[in-house]
Formats: sequence, structure tokens, C-alpha cells
Amino acid sequence: MSKDLTTGHLGAVLSHQLFRALGDPTRVRLLDLIAERCRACSVSELADCLDVDLSVVSRHLTLLRAAGVLRATKSGRNVLYEIQFDSLAEALRGIADALERAREDFEPTGSRSSLDLEGPP
Repeated sequence: MSKDLTTGHLGAVLSHQLFRALGDPTRVRLLDLIAERCRACSVSELADCLDVDLSVVSRHLTLLRAAGVLRATKSGRNVLYEIQFDSLAEALRGIADALERAREDFEPTGSRSSLDLEGPP
């Protein structure tokens, strides 16, 4: 496989929205809070756990939803947010697979990178 094609595969799975969504400590904390509860959570419930205004929490959740990390479901007057575990795992697995393919294409046959020196041959 050519280097250009590999880069294209990597570029196809790298989502700026996903990295933007996961690149903020407050958004990562929101995911952690939802995961700890093992259920969908409302904006107000999550805001009570953070030192952040409700409107800010709502914007963070909207960004996570747009990136495909969360699913929102209306329940009466509330919107409940839950982690889309399968799609998030699939996206991260796709990135890891593309990185593995890219590394294989860029390494000369038989050589090992400095990262591989710590592990078994």
C-alpha cells in the first residue's frame, strides 16, 4: 500500500469533532459522570456535580452529541444523555487500526520502532 493511500485511510477515520469533543476536561468529566451512574442523566443532574453553569453543561453535552459520543432522549420536560458506547468504541478502534496499518506501511520490513523495543519481538 502506498503512503498516500495509508494517510487517506487514517484521515478518513480521524474526526476533528471527536477529538474536539474529547479534548476538553469538562466534557471528559461529563462522560465520566454518566458512566459512573450507568444510566442516562439530565443536564441539571450533571450540572449539580460540576462547578459550571447549567447552560455551559448544556453546550458541552450538545457538542458531545454532535460528535456522536452521546445520545439524547426526551423524557417529559427533560433531555436525558447517555453514552453511545458501541459507536465510540468503534470510532476509537478504527483510529487504532488505521494507525497500525500506517505504522506497518511506514516502517521498513524487519525494523522496529523505538516504541516496539520495550515489548516482545
